[in-house]
Amino acid sequence: MGKKKPCPRRSFTPEFKAEIVEVCRRGDRSVGQVAKDFDLTETAVRDWGRQAEYETVLAA
Repeated sequence: MGKKKPCPRRSFTPEFKAEIVEVCRRGDRSVGQVAKDFDLTETAVRDWGRQAEYETVLAA
């Protein structure tokens, strides 16, 4: 058995990330459901949310 090649890493635009964060902030779906709906990992969605909060604090 050979080693399985890792999938290439996907990249997302800042606009897409902001849209995902906004969907999460609306509160009608859980982070897990948003991740599943958009074929993302929960970790990525949570990280984007944290980053958006951090940037909001810096801008204030």
